Amino acid sequence: MAEVVLEKVMKKFGDFVAVKGIDLKVDDGAFTVLVGPSGCGKTTTLRMIAGLEEVTSGEVKIGEKVVNRVPPKDRDIAMVFQNYALYPHMDVYNNMAFGLKLRKIPKKEIEERVHAAASLLGIEGKLKSKPRELSGGQRQRVAVGRAIVRNPKVFLFDEPLSNLDAKLRVQMRTELEQLHHKLQTTTVYVTHDQVEAMTLGSKIAVMRDGVIHQYASPQETYDHPSNQFVAGFIGSPAMNFLPARATLSNGNLILTGEGFTITLPSNGRIDTVPEQVVLGIRPEDLTGPVSEGENLLQVKVKVTEPLGNELLVYADCGGEQVVANLDPHQHVEIDSTIKLSPNLNTLHLFDKESEATLL
Repeated sequence: MAEVVLEKVMKKFGDFVAVKGIDLKVDDGAFTVLVGPSGCGKTTTLRMIAGLEEVTSGEVKIGEKVVNRVPPKDRDIAMVFQNYALYPHMDVYNNMAFGLKLRKIPKKEIEERVHAAASLLGIEGKLKSKPRELSGGQRQRVAVGRAIVRNPKVFLFDEPLSNLDAKLRVQMRTELEQLHHKLQTTTVYVTHDQVEAMTLGSKIAVMRDGVIHQYASPQETYDHPSNQFVAGFIGSPAMNFLPARATLSNGNLILTGEGFTITLPSNGRIDTVPEQVVLGIRPEDLTGPVSEGENLLQVKVKVTEPLGNELLVYADCGGEQVVANLDPHQHVEIDSTIKLSPNLNTLHLFDKESEATLL
């Protein structure tokens, strides 16, 4: 096993800068997830770690060794791709054994490694099957097994679950988490799915436009996003954003917008505040409907989604959409005007111009 370190790593494709001088340290044995929207540079970053893309500038280190000029086959990494990349004419055993045969590993050791990995992944009964005879989940297990048998220092996963249906993705997420717990191999995992990132990663790097905007534990990223982009990307349903005017008065922060006036004790957390801000409220931090009180949002209900364990209410607040995750056992009528109460302890505040977190 080994740590993976990126120092000022940049990647250009012609005049386009895909990755903009990022720093990243993945500790030995950690499971780090690169997450972000399409085109943010996460897969390019993974491919530079693997050696499939040349680094324009900066250094990639695996186990304290700079590997910029080291071929992929000599980096002691194993990569699992989105499309499985299995050989269709080979059975499962030979798909998993192929890389070991190329390395001239003794036949008996190959057998031991393949059977051990197949047992770990629950596919021992499929070793004589061809890929076309397998389900999507079984193919993905074969692809993971092919990586495991190499005993690499680092696992690299490029959106490995994106071709699976929703139920199977949840199952495979659990299996990957259990697998990492058993093997403790350093892992870098790429996904655009923030739920995958939150559930799998010991740390997550949230990327946009070739830049890492925050690198922290999933809970830290959720509770204390570094800016409005991270706040909106992490969490499902996404955080609500409401434009507001901010003033400080007698130690209180007063936020005024269309359909609400909210007063927060500053408690010294914020000494100066720009006049134009954005108030962030997570759907799960709204309760209601309430009949009266202070610090409420007045909204008009547009759509309701009863999901059994929760009720999602989509509403309009001064021209901005607000989503509330409410108690499923209450009735909320479409086109009705209701009042919602935010949890004042979990509100977020952002600078309207820079999107930086203020509170």
